[in-house]
Amino acid sequence: MTTIAHLRQTALGLPEVTEGTHFGMTAFFVRGRGFVSVASPDIVQVRLSPDEVGHVLEAHSGSEAIEKNGGAIGIRVPLTLVTGKDLNDLVVRSWMWRAPKRLAQRLIEAQQTGSDAGDLPRSLGAPATRALLTAGLSTLDEVAETSPSEVAKLHGVGPRAMRLLTEALAEGEREWHDPR
Repeated sequence: MTTIAHLRQTALGLPEVTEGTHFGMTAFFVRGRGFVSVASPDIVQVRLSPDEVGHVLEAHSGSEAIEKNGGAIGIRVPLTLVTGKDLNDLVVRSWMWRAPKRLAQRLIEAQQTGSDAGDLPRSLGAPATRALLTAGLSTLDEVAETSPSEVAKLHGVGPRAMRLLTEALAEGEREWHDPR
């Protein structure tokens, strides 16, 4: 069964996402704009474009539209009705709808070039690679020119990714940029 932990991991793996609350619910925001929230332990609310609401409702019977001022603004879906893959798709669609257009475009470009991520270590994993590419860091030289604290702030880049990047820089006889 898909869980709230899965939702949290997916949402926080996207660029510039923060976790907070909205009307007492756990919610996820991109630059202050909510895109996904937890209505109850087993129901998720996902903001979507009006065009997508109908398509998603057809694909996930048992979900319901969320309306505001007579128009559909998203869906409410029980976690028992979606697979992890479906939830990932809904979260990314929602993020794309609510994120600033330039940020969304950077994610699209990062996903398109993800398989050709320069000389970044392949063992980084998708969230860290996506975070680096979205930040415009597609090579180890570009990573080296960025301070470690800035790289570590990127959503999706954790201690393991930092260790792998440090090792890859050392193998190439490069060092992190010292901002002093």
